[in-house]
Amino acid sequence: MESKTDALLLRAVDYGENDKIVTLLTADRGKIAAAVKGVKKAGAKLRFAAQPFCFAEYVFATRGTRNTVTSASLYDAFFPLCEDMTRYYAAAVVTDACDKVVLEGMQSGALLVAAISALEGLCSDEPLALVRFLLAALSFAGYPVEAGECPACGRVPAGRMRFSFADGAFFCDACLPDAVPASESTFCAVRAAQGKGEATPDGIVRALRLLGTYFARQVGAELPALAEYLRLLHKGVQTA
Repeated sequence: MESKTDALLLRAVDYGENDKIVTLLTADRGKIAAAVKGVKKAGAKLRFAAQPFCFAEYVFATRGTRNTVTSASLYDAFFPLCEDMTRYYAAAVVTDACDKVVLEGMQSGALLVAAISALEGLCSDEPLALVRFLLAALSFAGYPVEAGECPACGRVPAGRMRFSFADGAFFCDACLPDAVPASESTFCAVRAAQGKGEATPDGIVRALRLLGTYFARQVGAELPALAEYLRLLHKGVQTA
């Protein structure tokens, strides 16, 4: 049986001498694992279909539970992401997070759109692209983040504040003193990613750290690429 679907490559691993097994994110079938045969040979026609961040229409031949990619039509390879180490790791956060929150058979259209949008934003160094994506991934996983009024007093938090992992929300410092401390710049960056106000570079970094920790605690999986991305950002600041 043959089928086709638009998909984003999440990861690829070597299989045998010349093949790869790819994991793909699709809108209506969740994650799909498929073999891409002969792809490691020089001049292989489908070499692009097993490259990082490939977004394409994939055609599969399915036998039992096994899928084999028979052809693919490229939409976008997001080449700038592979030309710069910092961008590469930022993009790897996107594919890694998708891999960890999506299961086979899930309806994942909204997350696929968010992932493609994030990769496009990262190609042009859009400052909030990764924050916005992590918020979308957390919401998809059932852990949305609220950055509005304090759930306890109804006022918009300012100055020193707290973030509750249990509630996925920011509180005034005095309203929930036992929760995790959070800076106003973190709060503003999350709000900016949600289309409310502006963010500072420091606030974006702080927001990414907080969201990465929240993701790890709620989803139960670390995002190693995020730690490396933040390390590269810090190194770049020091070098500059």
